[in-house]
Amino acid sequence: MQSLKGHGRWIGSSLKIRDKVVLRSSRSGDIYGIWTMATRWGICSAGKISNDFTVALKTLPPEDHQVVAVAARKVEDAQTFAKKHGISRAYGSYEELARDPDIDVVYVGAIHPYHRSICLLLTNAKKNVLCEKPLAMNSKEVKEMLASAKRNDVFLMEAVWTRFFPASVEIRRLLAQGEVGEVKMVRSEFGVPVKHLPRSMQKELGGGAMLDIGIYCLQFICMVYNGEKPECIQATGVCMETGVDETVVVTMKFSKNRMAVFTCSSGVELPNDAIIVGTKGSIRIPANMWCPTALVVNGKESQYPVPDPSLPLNFLNSTGMRYEAEEVRQCLLKGLKESAVMSHEDSLLLAEVEDEIRKQVGVVYSQDCQ
Repeated sequence: MQSLKGHGRWIGSSLKIRDKVVLRSSRSGDIYGIWTMATRWGICSAGKISNDFTVALKTLPPEDHQVVAVAARKVEDAQTFAKKHGISRAYGSYEELARDPDIDVVYVGAIHPYHRSICLLLTNAKKNVLCEKPLAMNSKEVKEMLASAKRNDVFLMEAVWTRFFPASVEIRRLLAQGEVGEVKMVRSEFGVPVKHLPRSMQKELGGGAMLDIGIYCLQFICMVYNGEKPECIQATGVCMETGVDETVVVTMKFSKNRMAVFTCSSGVELPNDAIIVGTKGSIRIPANMWCPTALVVNGKESQYPVPDPSLPLNFLNSTGMRYEAEEVRQCLLKGLKESAVMSHEDSLLLAEVEDEIRKQVGVVYSQDCQ
C-alpha cells in the first residue's frame, strides 16, 4: 500500500499508465487519485556534458527525476561515473542500457558523429531519447532518426538547452506580445578559442565551429523567426588544415525583408551576445547568449539566474539543463512524442540550414558521402 500526501492511507487497486499511477477504489471503482511517478533517466556516455546534465537533474525534485543507470564504452568509466553520482547501475555498452526495462528516457551525451547510431539503437529498443545537439551530422541522418522515433512511437528531442532557459521563455513572450514591434534584424555571436581540443579540430570527431557552437546562434535566429526557413543564405568562412571550419560568418534573409547575421569561431573569443531589433525597440542578450541569465529590454535589464550546482561543472551555467529535462518530463506525462518548443521540424530546419552553410564554406564530413 502507498501513502498519498494529504489523503492518509489508501486501500484499493492501482494501474500504471505511462508515468502515472491511477488509484482506484476497491469498493466503488471510482478513481481516488493520480500519483505521478519519477521520470527514470538513463545516461548514455560518461563524458563531461553527461556529468553536467546529471548534476543539473539534482537541482530538480528527486520525486520527479531519478537517474537509474549510466552506460559508457568502457565499464570502468561507467562505474566511476555511477559512484560519483550515486547511480545504482553501470553498463559497459549502450546495448545494455537500451535493454534496461526500468528506464523511461535516455540522455545521449556522446559526441555528434555517434548520435545517429546510438539514437537508432535506443529508438528501435522503444526508448524515449533526449539527444545532445547537433542531433546529427546532416539532414539525411536527422530524417532517418526522426523516422525511427515515429515508427517506434517514442519521444525524441534535440537537446538545444538554450530554448528552455527562463530568459528564452521571456524572449518568446515579449516577441509574441509585440514588445519591440516587428522584428527586422537579429544578430548573434559565439566564439571561444577551443582549437586545442581534438573534438574541435578533427573531422572524424565532428570538429568545426558550425556544428559545435554555431548551432546556438542559428537556433536563436530560427526561434526569433518562428521556425521560418530563410529565403537566402550567404556563408563564408575560414577552414583549418584538418578540413573543418574555424570561423564562419552567415547572413540570412527572411520574408518581408527581415535579416539575420551570425558569427561563430573556434579560434577567437567574441562578445558572445545577441540582439533582436524591431520597429519599436530591442532585446539584447548579454554574454553568454547560449546560456542566458540576463536580458536588456529597451534599455532595462532583468536577471534570470540558474541554480547553484551540488558538484563541480565542466561548462558555464550547466545547471540550466534542468529546464530541458523538465520539458521532457512534461511531454512524457502528456504522452507527447515531441516538444513544441524544440520540435522535430525545428531540428530538421537546423540541419538543412547547417548543410547549406557547410556546403558554401566547403566542409564535407564522411557522413555526407554515405
